[in-house]
Amino acid sequence: MKRKIISTMIAAAMAAVLAAGCGSSKAAGTSAGVKDSSKTTAEQSSEGASKKVLRVGMECAYAPFNWTQETDEVANDDKAVPIYGTNYYAYGYDVMMAKKIADGLGWDLEVHKVEWDSIGMGLDSKEYDCIIAGMGKTNEREQAYDFTEPYYYRDICITVKKGSGLEDIKKLSDFKGKDITVTTQLGTAWVDLLDQIPDVQLGANYATTAECFMAVSNGAADACVIDLPTSQSAALTNDDLVLLDLDERDTIEDPTGSTNVCIAVRKGDTELKDSIQGVMDQISWNDKAKMDEMMGEAIKLQPAAN
Repeated sequence: MKRKIISTMIAAAMAAVLAAGCGSSKAAGTSAGVKDSSKTTAEQSSEGASKKVLRVGMECAYAPFNWTQETDEVANDDKAVPIYGTNYYAYGYDVMMAKKIADGLGWDLEVHKVEWDSIGMGLDSKEYDCIIAGMGKTNEREQAYDFTEPYYYRDICITVKKGSGLEDIKKLSDFKGKDITVTTQLGTAWVDLLDQIPDVQLGANYATTAECFMAVSNGAADACVIDLPTSQSAALTNDDLVLLDLDERDTIEDPTGSTNVCIAVRKGDTELKDSIQGVMDQISWNDKAKMDEMMGEAIKLQPAAN
């Protein structure tokens, strides 16, 4: 009888240990588990007390809006932001804006480098929470994403090569009869603007704006249609390029609305959109003069290689 009691006690103790082990394993798995990168910022922050992270997608190859550099040093004594999963850093107008928003929210900032032609897919698959990448808000894009109010207003510009005979053009109608070949960046609203140029020949379009400007420099295209700040940025590092100053009564018009540069979030992510917009409202980021001042600073700060 005594042996039976002892055996019963041992069995009970072992059962208790096993039960405790199962419970602690589950708890450890919950507390030490890696956060699912496909979850939104809000979902991740609710799983623990760690500081929220604003994960931003951008090209990091679209100066002066965003670019890649080797260190975090910036001439204005600010700091560039590490690019997620790399040893490089990102800076530019978009990064400056993202830092303002993250600071206003009290969150950390995480920059994800992504090709322009897949930037929407990365947002859809929750690789990052928003796009701050010089993206214009168009009717087509509004069907897929929600947007904040503009954080920059940009003009469209035609860039030609010095010595091409096109530098003195002052009106869009002056292109009539010249049969020029024009290019722009793939996947942008600018593609639909090219046929406004009289007698235009549509050339190959390119994945990056840098390739568009290179095409003009090497004669593969006679002109490119890109936004003004990016064209100014390119002209600073390539003296072969000339920006046309067209009469505003006879120039390219953009009915798509892509001149309004906004922050994109996933469709229905009202909480994040409103949080970002709240910071923009708080710092009065609806003043074009303020926007132009920061863009001017970004243009001056860009590395020569961009």
